[in-house]
Amino acid sequence: MSVQVVLPGALSDLAGGARHLDVDPAGNTLADLLDALAEQHPKLGRRIRDETGRVRRFVNVYVDGEDVRWQGGPDAGVPDGAVVQVLPSVAGG
Repeated sequence: MSVQVVLPGALSDLAGGARHLDVDPAGNTLADLLDALAEQHPKLGRRIRDETGRVRRFVNVYVDGEDVRWQGGPDAGVPDGAVVQVLPSVAGG
């Protein structure tokens, strides 16, 4: 199974400058994908999830354009060939 993870420039530095990563998770949930991503890029993994394994409040994750918060969070399905976008929230005024 292969999933493409798309990162903005603000996070790409934590993945060696890559903005597109091909990840092969052990299972088919978001948690499985994030585990595999953290194994490959530990600093990126820590930026996306907190110490308990939850996606941080200021990070938005989309699987094929759908916000995972409404799709089951860490249990959200991530099918083979999915495109997962990881976007940090932007604040300012």
